[in-house]
Amino acid sequence: MPAAFSDLKPALADLSLSKRFVLVHASPTIDANSLLESLLATTCGFITPTFTPKTLLPFDYHPATSSADAALSAEIFSSSAPTDEALGAFPELVRQHVKAKRSAHPVFSFAGLDADFALNTQTLFDVYAPIAALAQEEGVVLLVGLDQRVNFSVHYGEKLAGRTQFVRWARAESGIVECPNFPGDSEGFNAVALSLRPFTRQAEVGGVIIQAIPLKDLLRTVVNKIHEDAYSLLCARPDCERCEAVRWG
Repeated sequence: MPAAFSDLKPALADLSLSKRFVLVHASPTIDANSLLESLLATTCGFITPTFTPKTLLPFDYHPATSSADAALSAEIFSSSAPTDEALGAFPELVRQHVKAKRSAHPVFSFAGLDADFALNTQTLFDVYAPIAALAQEEGVVLLVGLDQRVNFSVHYGEKLAGRTQFVRWARAESGIVECPNFPGDSEGFNAVALSLRPFTRQAEVGGVIIQAIPLKDLLRTVVNKIHEDAYSLLCARPDCERCEAVRWG
């Protein structure tokens, strides 16, 4: 059963978020309304991913070499485009909130409340700008019932460490647009969990683990880990084109 509001609010309060801006990744099993009300009561403001991967063109697409028909498989991004259903009900609830703002990246948009300063920084070139803005304000990543594999901020740490980024193409209302600094695969990200433990505050509600990780500590830890081992955080699947590209690129 989803955790109730009466349980979530004190749990979040125990994580000392009252003076912090928060980036929230929430499990689809969490009651979305309860989480929203709890965050409004316990944080300065927050953002959450409202990603739209269906706007992406095929991995090998390039406008110079691909046919026009290749673009028809992708949906067109707009500010009203629904969040990918795999992310659960919470991001879509936030996106539809009357006071919510949403960034405009066609694949990796964020929506939030009382955190416009972060949302307004994102561009096609700088997909990670909202994370950088939150980090400057001593922001926190909140993982609600999820592990590091969904922690998008780890991708920003990879970029800061100099790891290979990619270029993809997506459909926007203005047409097909280039999306540089596209992240790699995240299946290997749980390898950083132990190193983050000293900085992580944790609460449990109804069997659901909630982790609060300061962004500055997270980013520093990821950068150090990759500098110590260039292959750290990559997945082990031989068929993963992105991780193989990092290894051999």
